[in-house]
Amino acid sequence: MSKIAFLFPGQGSQCVGMGADFYETSKEAREVYDMASELIGIDLKKLCFEENEHLDQTEFTQIALLTTALAMEQAVRACGLVPEVTAGLSLGEYNAIVSAGGMEIADAMKVVRRRGILMQEACPAGEGAMAAVLGMEAAKIEEILSGISGAYIANYNCPGQIVITGYENAVSEASEQLKAAGAKRVLPLNVSGPFHSPMMEPASQGLTEALEGVGFMELQIPYVTNVTGQYVRDIALTRGLLIQQVASSVRWQQSVEAMIADGVDTFVEIGPGRTLTGFLRKINRDVKGYNIRTVEEMHQVCEALK
Repeated sequence: MSKIAFLFPGQGSQCVGMGADFYETSKEAREVYDMASELIGIDLKKLCFEENEHLDQTEFTQIALLTTALAMEQAVRACGLVPEVTAGLSLGEYNAIVSAGGMEIADAMKVVRRRGILMQEACPAGEGAMAAVLGMEAAKIEEILSGISGAYIANYNCPGQIVITGYENAVSEASEQLKAAGAKRVLPLNVSGPFHSPMMEPASQGLTEALEGVGFMELQIPYVTNVTGQYVRDIALTRGLLIQQVASSVRWQQSVEAMIADGVDTFVEIGPGRTLTGFLRKINRDVKGYNIRTVEEMHQVCEALK
């Protein structure tokens, strides 16, 4: 029997029209979008399904992506597919916790709406930057960054792809040094802030308050946290990990490796984009990866895995 993990993407995977076919065809998905619109006071259908200027703004991106992946997952479960463990990249960790039974959908929506606003406000425009480093080992990147104040590792995505973050001048200096040291490419990312760096500490503090009112529930299955790349089985740890997560590195490669070591051989990415399935192929080609971005793909995957 396959051991299945559900994976949920983070910011950057959003696209106009995401989830629209789920809204049209799935009662379960429709209920999620309608709940979010009422709870948050934003028309999520308009935000996700129609061309607009808000979808790529962190304040709106996060609630749009969370809601879309929540809606898709409800439809997937109605189709009969369930995971044995979950994980999500950055923002996607909230989807993973809900999926694992640790948080109510409504609480996740309220917290993520606040998280998006906090992360957008945490650093004035132009002060921070992020860049993807291709073709260099993590240890070498860590060594170079240790000599540059204000530059940090944001994401350990997969072998050969690491994202750096921090103050704009520090990221620029690090980019030059990394290229000189042999990185194949260093690509500046079009993001609105230096995410997963100590510069996000103000957002961590605000998130502490946002999470105070959340009643976490006992986990039904484990999830994997970005902060350590390890399984979480005790819900008492979750609040602290989510507060830490905003300003610390995302250990995605380590997260996937932990699941594979636990016997997971089938990964299902739920949400727009195919980023996590792409990382999976570079981490381990022996496991299976599936995408669910559309209702059609959902039926194909459910059929293949039943």
